[in-house]
Amino acid sequence: MGILWSIIIGILAGFIAGKLMRGSGFGLIVNLIVGLVGSVLGGWIYGLLGFATSSIIGSLIMSVIGAVVLLWIISFFKKKM
Repeated sequence: MGILWSIIIGILAGFIAGKLMRGSGFGLIVNLIVGLVGSVLGGWIYGLLGFATSSIIGSLIMSVIGAVVLLWIISFFKKKM
């Protein structure tokens, strides 16, 4: 899969993760960046568990899981208002 597809999937994963994490989103732009980083994190988590993806849908699911985990971790450092 090309780098362009990876970027598109990461951005889409950030958008989906922002919608899934009610109240934990940080805005559209930050969620998209988190999606890009989360897709790398998701790949790492999948590698640790011994899973592999070979389709676009599998990559999207892996990226969303990574982005949700990353948003969850970041929410601990978010200042309470």
